Amino acid sequence: MVQPYKHEPFTDFTVEANKKAFEEGLQTVQAYLGQEYPLVIGGERIMTEDKIVSINPANKTEVVGRVAKANKDLAEKAMQAADAAFKWWSKTKPEMRADILFRAAAIVRRRKHEFSALLVKEAGKPWKEADADTAEAIDFMEYYARQMLKLKDGIPVESRPGETNRFFYIPLGVGVVISPWNFPFAIMAGTTVAALVTGNTVLLKPASATPVIAYKFVEVLEEAGLPAGVLNYIPGSGAEVGDYLVDHPRTRFISFTGSRDVGIRIYERAAKVHPGQLWLKRVIAEMGGKDTIVVDKEADLELAAQSIVASAFGFSGQKCSACSRVVALEEVYDQVLNRVVELTKQLKVGNPEEQSTFMGPVIDQSAYNKIMEYIEIGKQEGKLMTGGEGDDSKGFFIQPTVFADVDPKARIMQEEIFGPVVAFTKAKDFDHALDIANNTEYGLTGAVISNNRFNLEKAREEFHVGNLYFNRGCTGAIVGYHPFGGFNMSGTDSKAGGPDYLLLHMQAKTVSEMF
Repeated sequence: MVQPYKHEPFTDFTVEANKKAFEEGLQTVQAYLGQEYPLVIGGERIMTEDKIVSINPANKTEVVGRVAKANKDLAEKAMQAADAAFKWWSKTKPEMRADILFRAAAIVRRRKHEFSALLVKEAGKPWKEADADTAEAIDFMEYYARQMLKLKDGIPVESRPGETNRFFYIPLGVGVVISPWNFPFAIMAGTTVAALVTGNTVLLKPASATPVIAYKFVEVLEEAGLPAGVLNYIPGSGAEVGDYLVDHPRTRFISFTGSRDVGIRIYERAAKVHPGQLWLKRVIAEMGGKDTIVVDKEADLELAAQSIVASAFGFSGQKCSACSRVVALEEVYDQVLNRVVELTKQLKVGNPEEQSTFMGPVIDQSAYNKIMEYIEIGKQEGKLMTGGEGDDSKGFFIQPTVFADVDPKARIMQEEIFGPVVAFTKAKDFDHALDIANNTEYGLTGAVISNNRFNLEKAREEFHVGNLYFNRGCTGAIVGYHPFGGFNMSGTDSKAGGPDYLLLHMQAKTVSEMF
């Protein structure tokens, strides 16, 4: 019997043995830095002349790996391999597919600190953020395997005398998984295994900034018994490989996590029916956010300040769920703002390999440039309270930045920055605060810090986000506990890590028999 689902615990690094184990993980990863990695198509390892060079964002001179880069011809080869594999993989027992996920989760659990250390090196994640990313990857495997076992026999429907009816789910076909760099293990693994365990075959195009961790995960799935051709690893350019596969008549669905602009483009392209295409493609999209923490006048203000700082600056604000807007009622505005500034000044920014670092670098030069441009815009739109400086001489480091007295319609209050920048604005009353919170085109996460039950209930009804948190920060959704996905331009509200996520990768079939 399968054990009930339990969330993978986070590592306590105050325990000396855990600290030592993580340091050993860093040494393990250090030993294989700079290696070359092939594409994996139909079980075959393919090297290409053209490479994606993955670098450590905290140290630009350190190469994490050189990864083979797919082109259109190789993408077509991968599509043919996945299409052929689907014919038999779709007929395999759900129990077998779930067991592969359980085994893969066990392998990752045994190598947990190695994977987290690779996240430190390739994504610039500090220890705690890297550990949470790896734990979430394990959670996705464990949770989706159990969900598949629940769904495998379908759902009972009514029958009548002389007739039996069955309602069950079948896989869709070949899925293109386009995963992001900000949760390069958790989201990449979660979106991939959800498609695999439901009986689909996958073309995995990981983010070009973090392809090594994805390759290591492909190896784990192979070790766990995933047959050749079911998962094909094809990093490459979005414009070349991404567009080609989104448009392909044999692509059945696209699972995308990334920016609003790319998500919209995929959604538009996927809607077009190409010659030879027999279906309407399904799109599962998790896009951007512009997430607000509302602080009521009746609130625990220390909790508010701590929640804002953790949500705004955890992983350098590079989460779609990050707090980038604070709406505080005028009675408590100054107090909350001053405490946030005080806490922000205490944060240690630096090398994520050191356990004491709270915030490491941003992912790359273009992210660094974009965030620094937004900081310049912020200086025109509000009052710079702390931060505002960057240094890209060794890695891509930006100081955590707080702006005050910003107009709710200002650019830094409306546009996704995806960096360590938070803007404060003042509200007259709670209704006004909710109006401001809802005035963006996004609707991913939000939080309300309040001890007023009527206001919390009002927010439950009216704060239009997919994930709303009361009296805590707006980041840190846990698989199976907080199904994750947002409204409006935040995507298709696909609720990853929730009870209906796997259904997005399947189609329902009704069979009725008369006797």
